[in-house]
Amino acid sequence: MSMKNALDSLLKNATDAGDVPGVVAMVTNREGTLYEGAFGVRKVGDKQPMTTDTVGLIASMTKAITSVAAMQLVEQGKLDLDGPASKWAPELGKVQVLDGFDSAGKPKLRAPKHPITLKHLLTHTAGFGYSFTSTEIKKYEEVTGLPSPFTCTRASLDAPLLFDPGQRWEYGINIDWAGQLVERASGMRLGDYFAKNILGPLGMNDTAVNMSPSMSSRRAHIHARLPDGNLTPIDLVLPQPPEVDMGGHCLYGTAGDYLKFVRMFLNNGAAPGGGRILKAETIDQMCVNQIGELKISGFKTADPTLLNDMPLPPEIPHNWGLGFLINQKPFPTGRSAGGLLWAGICNSYYWIDRTKGIGGVYLTQILPFADVKSLPLFFGVEGTVYQSMS
Repeated sequence: MSMKNALDSLLKNATDAGDVPGVVAMVTNREGTLYEGAFGVRKVGDKQPMTTDTVGLIASMTKAITSVAAMQLVEQGKLDLDGPASKWAPELGKVQVLDGFDSAGKPKLRAPKHPITLKHLLTHTAGFGYSFTSTEIKKYEEVTGLPSPFTCTRASLDAPLLFDPGQRWEYGINIDWAGQLVERASGMRLGDYFAKNILGPLGMNDTAVNMSPSMSSRRAHIHARLPDGNLTPIDLVLPQPPEVDMGGHCLYGTAGDYLKFVRMFLNNGAAPGGGRILKAETIDQMCVNQIGELKISGFKTADPTLLNDMPLPPEIPHNWGLGFLINQKPFPTGRSAGGLLWAGICNSYYWIDRTKGIGGVYLTQILPFADVKSLPLFFGVEGTVYQSMS
């Protein structure tokens, strides 16, 4: 069976069964798009079909774009990976480590033993967390009134560290802070920097912090997976415009646009028309382990409305580059060792296999992350691609 027929069948069966309301999937090699398909509807109970140009909240798929922006400025000598990041954001020199809570429930704070660097931020080893992955940050938000990062407010960045920088890997607001460094070093608002230096050159014209009227009209609704397994639409849109362009999750976009970003990595930083987004050696640097012996075993939820537990296969070591999760052994789907993967909280996913010259993007809009139906469907898409190549 051809890749197109196999993927069409897989995705249509999933939407027909009601496993996901609507889904877009796309696959690329170094030369161009190999597959694109869209099935189902943008909103349960509505007839508007999911189309290949449907816009979704790509959320943490923003992180890799912010990482590229930071590395562009590293190439230009305007940022550096290893010096104290407080040179550009003095606030980072005042961040403290949360050492639990006293008997009255007040946070116990101390100074960190090392300064935070841009490399710590890009590798999620600075010490920052998220309240949906860390019960301590969740409690800190409740006790102090610290806003959630999803409010896209400056105040939401005033979170403590969970440990000393470099001590371990912890998913958190690190890339939001990396976005702040991009703004300080470039003198531009992050969304404007993206548009000029990454999105525009790659032809990603349907990706933005602030949706155009055309993008808004094509937006798929986010759905919540209820305990009984059913899906219900929820009215969740990030502030338009936000107070702060959050480098960790601020972008809306299409699967086709993100596929162009994936293709840029397959082409070692080259943009269409002969330009470059990054030097080939910078791409190489981003795509290899940058956290040494530290390992990533997956996620445990601190907020089941936003995240399901998601363990990673224990037999496959995973670590982090400058923007991506990296599997150090071949993945069961067929992804090569050294493959890159990340996602957005609403169950959008992508992978980049530079060894085999293949990558893909998958877009649904469902909470919580690691959805019981959507995550297996993504892996089904990835596996089907490799089977059709063999």
